[in-house]
Amino acid sequence: MADGKQHMATQAGSDELLQLVSFKIGDEEFGVDILKVQEINRMVEVTRVPNAPEYIDGVINLRGKVIPIVDLRRRFGMPRKEHDKNTRIVVVELGGKIVGFVVDAVSEVLRIPKSVTEQPPQIVAGIEADYITAVGKLDDRLLILLDLEKILTGEEKLQLKAVA
Repeated sequence: MADGKQHMATQAGSDELLQLVSFKIGDEEFGVDILKVQEINRMVEVTRVPNAPEYIDGVINLRGKVIPIVDLRRRFGMPRKEHDKNTRIVVVELGGKIVGFVVDAVSEVLRIPKSVTEQPPQIVAGIEADYITAVGKLDDRLLILLDLEKILTGEEKLQLKAVA
């Protein structure tokens, strides 16, 4: 009897839970580690910056700090979409720099067992697998888990510093 309990505890302990913020871009649902997300804001007026890369919408003033805003649709090579009441800015810290990512809508905070995720195929939803840590298989949908640190290359991160 004790062996059975010990086995269950070990099994339960080995299936770590991932805590994610999920959001939509187009028809795809993405998730990022909740610990990387500082806050989620409604869309605000973005100040354009001359000569910025096309995936950078511009900058905003967030409580006295100027932060660059990256349009994830453009970064992923998707067509622009008019911002609406669901559009959100997901504010994260990347390598000591605060950055805002524009997403179509934030869905929910999820806790999923790591066991329901698997390595991504080379190209998922037209997005290079370099950015993707895993694909989560939920009941009726797939959740693409992104590595925010890899969404921007080192050179692109330098361009962000030049913008803000």
